[in-house]
This record gives sequence, structure tokens and C-alpha cells, in this order.
Amino acid sequence: MDRRRFLSKLPALALLAGCNFKSQAATAGSKNFTEQLVLGEMLAQFLENHSGIQMERRFYLAGSYICHQALLAGRIDMYVEYTGTALTAILKEPTASDHAKVFNQVKQQYSRRWNLDVMPSLGFDNTFAMAMRGRQARKLGITSLSQLAPFAPQMRLGVGYEFLERPDGYKGLVSKYGLRFAEAPRVMDLGLLYRALQNEQVDIVAGSNTDGLIAALDLLVLADDAHYFPPYEAVPIVRRDCLEKYPSVAKTLQRLNGQITEQDMRRLNYAVDGEKKDAAVVVKEFLSQKRL
Repeated sequence: MDRRRFLSKLPALALLAGCNFKSQAATAGSKNFTEQLVLGEMLAQFLENHSGIQMERRFYLAGSYICHQALLAGRIDMYVEYTGTALTAILKEPTASDHAKVFNQVKQQYSRRWNLDVMPSLGFDNTFAMAMRGRQARKLGITSLSQLAPFAPQMRLGVGYEFLERPDGYKGLVSKYGLRFAEAPRVMDLGLLYRALQNEQVDIVAGSNTDGLIAALDLLVLADDAHYFPPYEAVPIVRRDCLEKYPSVAKTLQRLNGQITEQDMRRLNYAVDGEKKDAAVVVKEFLSQKRL
């Protein structure tokens, strides 16, 4: 092969090779919202600091399905997923409420089906949060989803793309609580949900429990008092061939087990979303404060 033709193929080869292309490099990925950006950067910085491995970043990979396919194709070597999402959206299994049972089922099936290792939880559960403007919720006297049904016909719902179709999403929610909204859900990028709520384009959104803007915008999260949503513990998922090549990765990531609380995650998200700080700087400061 002509040398120039060979060199011209290197970018494509690099894209396909994933963990195996560089002798001391692995790739962290993320979905396309703030918390995922922060968590992807967290994995990358922590591994760079403690394993001696050079980390590449491939963030904003749309949703769970794209990230999962990127893992299987070797385009990324790890990303943070949520156990409930893995169970229902990826494995297509029925929802369950027991944290340990869900984690073990996800861990076993990911290993058996795809040679992917599910690492211990980072420490927080990012369940879905059905959020309203605080002033409206207080005016109506609503604090839980079971109280929402009489008011839903006058309300507009905003959701992310995945929530509309996933088995632990919209269809099951409205069935569980007997909800009928004023119109079909407005589907939008996750980063636009709270802006739409603040601007009164919608009246309730399917956000996340650790979203930093919930407190900043005086939003009220309605309690899931019928326990519809499964647990969503944040867990790093790593390609096994990467762990075999770099044994220090597993040992290093285990040190993050239980290190991030829900309050921590809200503050990290708000620092990026609300205070407009660079995610890499926010993560570096957090790891320093936690002595990690």
C-alpha cells in the first residue's frame, strides 16, 4: 500500500480500534446532558490521576442506546450508566424496585451477553424527577404524583427523547397514576426541559433527581408515592478487554465506590448548568476537595 494512502486511513483505524489503538490510552464516553459530561470527565480525570493511563474523551453521544453501541463497537471503553436504565432500556427486562436485585441482574447479564463489567455504584441514585414550577405546585397543593391526576388535563408535559418510548417512561407512568395531559408530550433535548418549564411552555417535566437547576429555579419534585420508577444507581460500565489490558482500571474505579452523594451531584450539575463553569475544572476541584 502506498504510504500516503496508508496514512490517510489512520483516522478511520483510530476510530474503530478503541482501547486497543494506543498502547497506553482508553476512552471515556458520555450521553448528551450535563451530568453525563461531568461523570465522563470524572472517570477520565480519576484514571489519569491514579492509573497512569492516558484518557481520551468522547462525550455527548446522544442517549443510552448510542453509548451502549459505542461500547460494543470499541469506540469507547467506558461510560456511566444507571441501573434502572440498563435493566429496562438496554436489557428490555421488566422494572423492579429492589436496588440490590436490579444491580446484580444488570451486572450478570452485561457480563454474560457482552463481556462488559458493571462496576460498583458511584454512590447516588438518579431516579426520574417529575418536576413542576414550585409556585404552581404550592397553589394547587400538589406534592406527589398520586395527587396530579385531577389537574393533568390542564397541564402540558415535557420529556426527553428516550422517556417517551422506554418501558419505565411515559406510557407506564400515565397508566400507573391515571394521568391524561392536555396534549401529547412535547419531546425535546434534555438540556432544554427546564428552560421550557421556566418559560411556561410546559407545566411539568420528566427530569432527573440530581439536576442542579431544581433548587435554583424553585421547582418542586412530585413524590413517586406509588413507587413506579426503578432504582437508577450510577455505575461505570467498562469493556472487559480494556480491563484485561489495563488491570489498574478496575482497581482504580472501585475507589470511586460510594464517593458521590445526590447532594454532591446536584452541586456539580449546578456548577456547570447554573454557574456556567467548565466541567473539567468543576471535576478537578471536586476530586481535590474529596481528597481523591
